Amino acid sequence: MAPDIAAYRRETACVGILAGGGPLPGEVAQAVEQAGGRVFIVGFQGFADPDVIGRWPHRMIRLAAAGEILSALHEHGCRNLVLIGPVRRPSLINLRPDATGARILARIGKALFAGDDGLLGAIVRVLGEEGFTIRGAHEYLSGSVARRGAMGAVAPDEAARADIMLARKVIWRLGELDIGQGCVVQGGLVLAVEALEGTDGMLERVAGLRQPDRPGGVLVKMAKPGQERRADLPTIGPRTLAGVIAAGLRGIAIEAGATLITDPAACITMANEAGLFLTGIGGGDEKIT
Repeated sequence: MAPDIAAYRRETACVGILAGGGPLPGEVAQAVEQAGGRVFIVGFQGFADPDVIGRWPHRMIRLAAAGEILSALHEHGCRNLVLIGPVRRPSLINLRPDATGARILARIGKALFAGDDGLLGAIVRVLGEEGFTIRGAHEYLSGSVARRGAMGAVAPDEAARADIMLARKVIWRLGELDIGQGCVVQGGLVLAVEALEGTDGMLERVAGLRQPDRPGGVLVKMAKPGQERRADLPTIGPRTLAGVIAAGLRGIAIEAGATLITDPAACITMANEAGLFLTGIGGGDEKIT
């Protein structure tokens, strides 16, 4: 008797990963697999790295080909979905949605023209209406979530803590407008805030803005107020550390419990070798320690 593949897939529902760029889609897949689960990855063409997702069952699909995406997820018995990895927002002219994509875009409505958090919230809602449960990547990557306090050998001094406090206030205010998750402050001077260029682009700008007559400089990353944390948690990784080192900053402060670290061991090693602090802070108005 032939095996009932459909029944097997229903009984062993897999985790669907909607993959953008970077290493995190692979890290989520590996975590699910190590926990005894199975995964199917939809890699968004032009964003997902085939070398990252290639060892798991996957399909590369255009971002706006929603019909193909949903069919692939249902075909593989996916019930839980994880949205992970950066995806640049395409222009409407370049989207070229299929029929299902056009229907979903209509359901997203005005949120399509909102900030990232408004759009992501609408996407999460629509996917839920399609029968999926959306999970945050942090639910699978507990070892990659920033913890409170110094994570390396160096801790921020009083001057750095003052800069962190200012950066946190800036991010909180900008976050209310759904603008960004990062800010660089040096000696009480705001050098840059994160916008569409992302953290790496911001750090490239900072390299030419750092003031030689002021001490240090810090990068702070935090979640925005009311942010949809199942889709767009702040993230840092070795590339971020390299950008901070190149910009001549003194360290990084990230929101504990709300920031993902790709390859935490490598990040801590890089910070220690460069004499930088890497510390987890609380949100709101909590005291920086």
